[in-house]
Amino acid sequence: MLKQFDIRNYRFRLIAYVLILTLIGIMVIGSAKESVQDKQILGLCMGLVFMVFVSLIDYSHLLRFWAFIYLFAIILLVVVLSPLGTEVNGAQRWISLPGLQFQPSELCKVLLILFFAAFFTRYHEYLNTFKMLAITIILIGIPLFLIYEEPDLSTTILTAGIFIILLFIAGLSYKIILTVLSAGIPAIIVFLFLISKQMIPFINEYQVGRILAWINPEKYADTAYQQQNAIMAIGSGQIWGKGLNNNSITSVKNGNFISEPQTDFIFSIVGEELGFVGCSVVIILLFLIVFECVLVGRKAKDLAGRLICCGVAAWIGFQSFINICVNTGLMPNTGLPLPFVSYGLTSLLCLYIGIGLVLNVGLQPNKYGSGDIV
Repeated sequence: MLKQFDIRNYRFRLIAYVLILTLIGIMVIGSAKESVQDKQILGLCMGLVFMVFVSLIDYSHLLRFWAFIYLFAIILLVVVLSPLGTEVNGAQRWISLPGLQFQPSELCKVLLILFFAAFFTRYHEYLNTFKMLAITIILIGIPLFLIYEEPDLSTTILTAGIFIILLFIAGLSYKIILTVLSAGIPAIIVFLFLISKQMIPFINEYQVGRILAWINPEKYADTAYQQQNAIMAIGSGQIWGKGLNNNSITSVKNGNFISEPQTDFIFSIVGEELGFVGCSVVIILLFLIVFECVLVGRKAKDLAGRLICCGVAAWIGFQSFINICVNTGLMPNTGLPLPFVSYGLTSLLCLYIGIGLVLNVGLQPNKYGSGDIV
């Protein structure tokens, strides 16, 4: 499985972007909640080891186990919903291991990208047939249902978004895409209208509350306060911010007005303490990481490599976009961390595994052949 690669093909630029962003995240986490900073540093060290190891494993060999990869993802999601799963704040999303809590849905993003990269490569000629589309919807529907049941609507939507990108890259017909869009846009409008009337039975009460608080924050101030405080924190940072670990009495963070600032609302801490400049640097680094993944995918030796790179790019891009939109009030509060910046060992390690896969694709030039899955 391990291969000898030409070191000149190693994407050190991508590694540099990821490292700089992670280090910024560690500094901001230390300011937001110093007690967990050491764990994030440990996560960075472990992530680098995982990234290098995965980057040296030929992904073509990994994809030969595509059926087992999918089965493993489903088993993890089933286990987390069983008595073996751990409930925190009303959500059962973790499996407790000695000394740490593991969130299977994070790893499943990587596993599902690998599975569909292999599946679409194997069956891409039949992708636009009704039978294959039905099978594909069932295959993605099972993990999406299990993630939703945790409940974790935000990760369900994110995973669905990654799947849609993979489907598009695999060669889904434009006619089908336009048909879905023509039906999907009105459906979203109707969905938001029904939400405002509290007429959606399959959405949990707290999820309805977050959407209503986003639509009308003044009326639902008790639910909207965290997001409104995050917006206030970002605005108060102005151009250069108040500085990391500052003692300013005007700090929204220092006043404990932002719950769990080291995770979902870390971008608000970046805005308050590093200002517009710090926010811009974080956004630019995230964009460069996504762009670099796409560039690697364009030069991949086969469809599977392109799907892996675009899947990882979609994962980082969508999750970053949603997190920043939540912090700035452009979307309802979803509970998704900011990639490489927010605290969370499972998230950080899985992201580094994803980057390792992209590096592995980049290490294999086109001259090696088509590399189709057999």
